[in-house]
Amino acid sequence: MPAPVLAMYRRLSRWPAGRWLFSQAVCFRAPYFATIAPRFVALEPGHCEVRIRDRRRVHNHIGTVHAIALCNLAELSAGVMTEASLPASMRWIPKGMTVEYLKKAKGPMHAVASPDIPISETASDYDLPVTVTVRDQRGDDVFRARITMWLSPRSRSENGAQGQ
Repeated sequence: MPAPVLAMYRRLSRWPAGRWLFSQAVCFRAPYFATIAPRFVALEPGHCEVRIRDRRRVHNHIGTVHAIALCNLAELSAGVMTEASLPASMRWIPKGMTVEYLKKAKGPMHAVASPDIPISETASDYDLPVTVTVRDQRGDDVFRARITMWLSPRSRSENGAQGQ
């Protein structure tokens, strides 16, 4: 059975404006992400793609996409990919992020997140490195992030609440 977030994406993306609605639902749950007005393009286990438009709201003082908007986009795509990929018995939280600014980020941005190692169900905690590459509309890499997710088994009480 797919993760609830993945099931919701699959159900909504069949409708006109369904991906927009899914994006709105994610931003309702985690309001800070609404600052970049993300649009989900694809979501499958081990893969997430998110776009943001070129808007003044995400610009810095030189008219390019702000570094923190790019970090926000990377964390969003990595987090939703992780949530969609995890077994129901596991949970996650971001642990750290390293970033590289490769060139000026101008125009719409397209992020692709994927895990660096297979995601597995374990009885112990582990680090999951996730790579997010952000490209401009020409397909040039402008930003790269490596986000470490801390994965751990859910407690018995959390597993019981999951099934309700």
